[in-house]
Amino acid sequence: MDKITLPREFPERVLSWYDRGHRQLPWREDKDPYHIWLSEIMLQQTRVEAVKAYYSRFLQVLPTIGDLANADDELLHKLWEGLGYYSRVRNLKKAAIAICRDHGGKFPEQYRDVRALPGIGPYTAGAICSIAFDQPVAAVDGNVLRVVSRLTADNTPIDSPAYKKTVEESLNAIYPKRAGDFTQALMELGATVCGPNKAPECAACPCSGFCKAKLQGNPEEYPAKTAKKQRRQEDMTVLILSCQGRFALEKRGDRGLLADLWQFPNIPGHLELSEVIRYLEERQILVKDILRQTEKKHIFTHVQWNMRGFYLEVREETERFSWMDPQRIYTFAALPTAFRQFWEEVEHF
Repeated sequence: MDKITLPREFPERVLSWYDRGHRQLPWREDKDPYHIWLSEIMLQQTRVEAVKAYYSRFLQVLPTIGDLANADDELLHKLWEGLGYYSRVRNLKKAAIAICRDHGGKFPEQYRDVRALPGIGPYTAGAICSIAFDQPVAAVDGNVLRVVSRLTADNTPIDSPAYKKTVEESLNAIYPKRAGDFTQALMELGATVCGPNKAPECAACPCSGFCKAKLQGNPEEYPAKTAKKQRRQEDMTVLILSCQGRFALEKRGDRGLLADLWQFPNIPGHLELSEVIRYLEERQILVKDILRQTEKKHIFTHVQWNMRGFYLEVREETERFSWMDPQRIYTFAALPTAFRQFWEEVEHF
């Protein structure tokens, strides 16, 4: 596609706006590449406010790249519990191991070396290299794409790989000396004034004087996106089984969705209570008391789980499952949000 021409005054205007005031975030307190890397991985598909506590706790437990490389997988999953997209934390550890093995434990500074680390794509590599090392490399995510599409009134779908590549090249061509600050300023602009799922605050935008979408009077019509495919629907019956204060858990497989995490036993499809009792009896698990039934759902990127949960007290533990008391679950077993929402109801019994 054609090259995008960005206004020459764009970097200066955005930097001046950023200098006048921006959000104080914990990962902006220094330029440690480990800290920037961790924050960028955590912020993928996750709100800033939700990340703050996770970020601080993670660094308290694993303050160095070496600590991350040597961390136990169960500990990593527990530190990440509730953030979702758990492949992110597994790739963090893989990358930390590679940094210790190939770079003597020091985060590499060259873009190609950063890009080669597991779990680091062009956006994250650009963010690290520009913010930590002041290199003129763009970090282009959805927020930045939104800003540029409005600035240029370009109706090319922003989820087009070709468009993203063109935006990267166009930004790289105008990067100022304050590369790290410019990257942060673009992120800030795209997350706040020109943020997602809201009307743009054009009166507060440093680019309003030369933003083509604003001058046309239709900034809310940008950016364009290709139509999303409908999510696949999957029904599931979840069994929250208790016995003398301990609960049945099992570990998911080492591949696929939510790999290596803990879950409550579950069965495909929506079963009625009588079918659940029969299912358990066929596995020599006898129900002592029926406590509660509930309906919940959890949305992933491409699939939605529609979950029917049964809280049942059983007569005795079975070797089929791992049985844990609440303290063990709180401190050891990482329950993904899909299943943790059932666990949170236990406290209200």
